[in-house]
Amino acid sequence: MRTTVATLAGAVLLAGGLAACSSEAPPSAPPSAPAVTPVAETDVAAPAASGDQPKGITYDVARIPLGAKLSTGSSVASGQTTVELEVSGLLPNTKYGSHVHTKPCGAKPADSGPHYQNTKDPVSPSVDPRFANAENEIWLDFTTDAQGAATARATVKWEFRKGEANAVVVHAAHTSTEHGKAGTAGDRLACLTATF
Repeated sequence: MRTTVATLAGAVLLAGGLAACSSEAPPSAPPSAPAVTPVAETDVAAPAASGDQPKGITYDVARIPLGAKLSTGSSVASGQTTVELEVSGLLPNTKYGSHVHTKPCGAKPADSGPHYQNTKDPVSPSVDPRFANAENEIWLDFTTDAQGAATARATVKWEFRKGEANAVVVHAAHTSTEHGKAGTAGDRLACLTATF
């Protein structure tokens, strides 16, 4: 009996000692991403024949089906801007490119204008990697999951100029960084009017 009690007491002391050794604070978690303020959210529709356009438009119903959902938000802190894009109802396991553009969505894919650039390229369309890059533009490339959903987030070290960033466009491919093709991502498949 004494041996059992002594063994139990030793086990308790050993466990207590191990707990004391491991009681230091757990490693700190990585800093969490800043929360974004919603800017725009909608289900995509076909372009209107005339007049006001829907907030979200699909130009290719085979790759961005009617009713697919696009939503975006942003935050600004310490001179940095974070933009987030969430999508659902797209093709499963598919790569898409996405960028912030200068004009609101229109009936035609090109109506949303060029990519928003912090430092503007004097040549348009901009394919020079000195201007068409992920530090000077907002690139939100993503690959959908098996359900056709994805979230993309980009943070840059600048803030949008008021009134100059007005849409998020979803493209057919991830964004190229190749010289002479930098910033290109294939056809414009869908557009979400979002004033940042």
